[in-house]
Amino acid sequence: MTYNETASLLKIIADPSRLEILDLLSCGEMCGCDLLEHFDFSQPTLSHHMKMLVNSNFVSKRRAGNKVMYQINHSTMNNLSNHLQLINTENDNCACRTMKKGVC
Repeated sequence: MTYNETASLLKIIADPSRLEILDLLSCGEMCGCDLLEHFDFSQPTLSHHMKMLVNSNFVSKRRAGNKVMYQINHSTMNNLSNHLQLINTENDNCACRTMKKGVC
């Protein structure tokens, strides 16, 4: 994962409502109507948040009759978490390995 990819994903979840949606979905698959009941915003606002989460692969969706079911994508969450962990620890791929030091 590149720095740009990581930054793009972090921008998506920088919104408190989207973070809360991910937290709710961590308990399992939910329909949009159940998610909407939890929040104090309109259905179009929920649709906007869900579109951003689906387009960034944080969440997957499927139709079940007249309902839209949402599920957290653990792979995306794990990839982001792993990249942040790499940034947080010194390792062989660390950006500091390729830079010149002591030239200022």
